[in-house]
Amino acid sequence: MIRLRLAVILTTLMVAAPAFAAQCGGDFQTFVANISREAQAAGISQGVISQALGGVTQDGAVLAFDRRQRGTFNKTFEQYVATRVGAGRIKTGKTMLQRHASLLSRIERQFGVPPQILVAIWGLETDFGAGDMGKLPVFRVLATMAHDCRRTELFQGELIAALKIVQRGDLGLRDMIGAYAGELGQTQFLPSSYIKYGVDYDGNGHVDLRHSVPDVLASTANLLKTSGWRAGGSYEEGSANFDAMREWNRATVYRKTIGYFADRLAQ
Repeated sequence: MIRLRLAVILTTLMVAAPAFAAQCGGDFQTFVANISREAQAAGISQGVISQALGGVTQDGAVLAFDRRQRGTFNKTFEQYVATRVGAGRIKTGKTMLQRHASLLSRIERQFGVPPQILVAIWGLETDFGAGDMGKLPVFRVLATMAHDCRRTELFQGELIAALKIVQRGDLGLRDMIGAYAGELGQTQFLPSSYIKYGVDYDGNGHVDLRHSVPDVLASTANLLKTSGWRAGGSYEEGSANFDAMREWNRATVYRKTIGYFADRLAQ
């Protein structure tokens, strides 16, 4: 999943990136100093900046992985879904539908997104929070990618957003662990999406997409609703809801897999 999601992010998520002035390339520590000043201008405290970026180093493995994933995803839907939606995952998904039925029903009333879609995304991304959420320090990943000149504005924006997550108190520094593009939590939000769509659904004052199932599922629903999800509508290919899922993942094969998995869960 990380490989497909990263390929989609890196090839298509280039719109609406904010403008930042830190110059990419050159000396890495000079770049970090410059982006630190950008962060302070964006309202991030010096304490958070120092804790997050003090001593940060480049990660050559992240750059190498990034370069390997630049090609298009070439599996057919039938090939891909066979590796992603098996009997075991369907069984666990149905258990999750039952376990969280009340929560999912409340979320559907508020956001209009049916339970099976949310549970399908949750399962595909991290096996319902029990699987791999990534093992890489987010600030090291994002600083590395921002310093690289190919998509510096995109990743400078993600780096500032990640600092805002810590600034708001949503996650502590030790929880800022994610995947190869800095994705976080049980449904793998980029930091900018975390800031934009995150919902404190358990009411504890923080948006916690690593540990709080209510926050995870409601935030995922909020992303889809904000992107144009129509309550009660079809989510088959060609529908408005299938198009709304582009904000989640632009790969057609992945969105078809979400729908297929959701249908199996709803049976």
